[in-house]
Amino acid sequence: MISPLNARYVPAAQTALRIAAGLAYFVHGAQKTFGWFGGMGATGGASDLMSRFGAAGVLEVVLGVCLVIGLFTHLTAFVASGVSAVGYFWIHVGTGGQLLWWVNHGELLMLFAFIWLLFAAWGAGPYSADAWMERKRLHR
Repeated sequence: MISPLNARYVPAAQTALRIAAGLAYFVHGAQKTFGWFGGMGATGGASDLMSRFGAAGVLEVVLGVCLVIGLFTHLTAFVASGVSAVGYFWIHVGTGGQLLWWVNHGELLMLFAFIWLLFAAWGAGPYSADAWMERKRLHR
């Protein structure tokens, strides 16, 4: 149970987590898709869009933007959770056969999968495009 004092801060904390995690998710996609923020690999370039990294990058960019602004959050967070889980098992577990994140270095994708699963159930919160659209719909 959340105390009344702490309940005041939940919307701001929910929004801060959504925006911070969404920006981090976007940055990882932008690295793969555009070569920004240091890019991919030793050369720092962009991934081929027709590769699995390119496809993941495009999804991370689009979903990351939607999550930062809180747009269609239940759906976008659910898809982002799935993309992160697939990346964890396909890349981090699949390449070395190690399930444990401290061995396969997949802790970021593991955390993204669970953070986005939480937002898929939770929604974006009151400071989001979803909440704005709902308020607009109710005031028609």
